This record gives sequence, C-alpha cells and structure tokens, in this order.
Amino acid sequence: MQKFAFIRKKYFGPLSNSPVLLLCSPGQALLPLFLVQKHTPSVMVWGAMSAAGVGPLCFIKGRVNAASYQEILEHFMLPSAEKLYGDEDFVFQHDLAPAHSAKTTGKWYTDHGIIVLNWPANSPDLNPIENLWDIVKRKLRDARPNTLDELKAAIEASWASITPQQCHRLIASMPRRIEAVISAKGFPTKY
Repeated sequence: MQKFAFIRKKYFGPLSNSPVLLLCSPGQALLPLFLVQKHTPSVMVWGAMSAAGVGPLCFIKGRVNAASYQEILEHFMLPSAEKLYGDEDFVFQHDLAPAHSAKTTGKWYTDHGIIVLNWPANSPDLNPIENLWDIVKRKLRDARPNTLDELKAAIEASWASITPQQCHRLIASMPRRIEAVISAKGFPTKY
C-alpha cells in the first residue's frame, strides 16, 4: 500500500498584535485619520508531512514559479521523502497552483519517479496539511515576533513541536473527509 505525502506552502503574518503608530503635526489633535498600522513581518513557508511526521521547512523569498517550485522540490521535498519514507513508495499530494501543475514540473516528477495524486480542479481542499498549518498558527498565537528572524524562529519551533501522532491522526482522517464530501454532494463539510 502506498503512503501519502501532503505538501503545502503557507503565509504567516502580519500578526494581530502589531503596534500602532499615531502620526500628527505638533499641537494637532490626534484624529483617527492619522492612525496608521505598522506592518509586521510576514513570510511564506513550504512544508511537508506524512503519517510519520514532518519534514524540514523552506522559507520562500519572492514569488513561486515553476522553476523555483522545482528547486524547492529538489532541495526540500526529496530530503523530506527520504527522511519520512526511506526507500518506500509514496504518493505526493499538492494543490493545482500554476507552479505545481506546470508541464516542466510534471516532467520533474516523471524524471524523479514521483507519483502525484490526481486531484480534480475545483474540488474541496481536503489536504490534511491545512489542519497542520492551523495547529502551527495556534501555537504561534502567544509569540510576539518583532523581526523576520524572530517570526521564522517561532514558526520553526512550532513546526518542530508537531508530533508524528498528530500527523498520523490527520492522515487517518482522510477516509472520513472524503466520505463527508460524498455525503454532502460536494457542498461544505466540517473539514
């Protein structure tokens, strides 16, 4: 039986606890018009999970295109697969973002012998890694990062605290998720 790898990138930030700056001229009353929100750091992250646990994170700079996504696959997905599966076969799941579904990315999968889960367009997003990202975000609620490095460190610490048991429970929920979508005839479910 083949195992599944669930992969997704996620944005973190800006955080809700960001400070507020009040700007006004000397002697001028503070008016709501002069209220400016200071932007806190944000970051895009790529990560992988399986029933065996999580792989290393990749912090992404700039936009993701097919070439940069293939670099992420080369330097992060393949080592994650090695760590989580060893020599066992697995099926890779991702969404249908343009970089993921590009012809060159499809060729990359073929060249590397990676089997990709065929997932229909416009289908409900049942990928369990979305639930894992929610767990990571909940763990970050009490973090008060002021810099990009502090935010990255907080995300890494939260990610590192994810247990294989949490991942296994999320993966084991897939049959229930699919049954719920079938029962709801494609309409929203609790997942």
